[in-house]
Amino acid sequence: MSIVKTLATSRRVFNQLFHDPRTIAMMFIVPPVLLTIMKYVFQDQTKVFDNIAPMLLGVFPLTMMFLITSIVTLRERTSGTLDRLMTMPMSKFDFIFGYAIVFGFLGFLQALITGFVMFSLLGVNVAAGFLPTIVAAVITALLGTSLGLFLSAFASSEFQAIQYMPAFIFPQLLTCGLFVARENMAEPLQWFSNVMPLTYSVDAMKQVTNNVDWTSALTGDLVVVGIFVIGALILGSITIRRQE
Repeated sequence: MSIVKTLATSRRVFNQLFHDPRTIAMMFIVPPVLLTIMKYVFQDQTKVFDNIAPMLLGVFPLTMMFLITSIVTLRERTSGTLDRLMTMPMSKFDFIFGYAIVFGFLGFLQALITGFVMFSLLGVNVAAGFLPTIVAAVITALLGTSLGLFLSAFASSEFQAIQYMPAFIFPQLLTCGLFVARENMAEPLQWFSNVMPLTYSVDAMKQVTNNVDWTSALTGDLVVVGIFVIGALILGSITIRRQE
């Protein structure tokens, strides 16, 4: 793996994305708008919104970065760009981590913008404050990026990549504890949620919502999410086939 080649890949992807205003709008505008809509859905239930908003801050970056990363990476595969890159003296890790750097940075910006809207404009009160909340949101965005990079290998069209949302993300969304406490679910669903990464992202957001201090439980949740991130990036690099 070469840092120079990894950064060159990042620069190329970064330039491509910033010539695509619709993708930028999806990343930076849609999550704050959705959060604002939720504010007025719970207009007369301020405490309910204060409890659910930080968890949504964990869900939105993951879903948006998963969708955008999987589509953009698939476009590289189907357009032949990946095949041409793989004929060059570039390792698989240069490619996959070059993408991860770009989308990780964009995920950081997305979490920062959405967090600013949540705290400053929507007036949400989170016990742990701004910094731990943003850290948890950024790590969740990295999770969405890594999963998108990995699962794009199994899609042959952008439509199939979008289909992974209901197939892979929605079951996690329903069982992660966002709507119903996990201990109140059927036991097979509890087992399923225990091995899914979104569960730990939502748990991390619950920690920052309910605790003033940085807790060991929060650290544990973020470590688990980080392990999923690294694992998905490694699996994503394995799925890249070098063309001779």
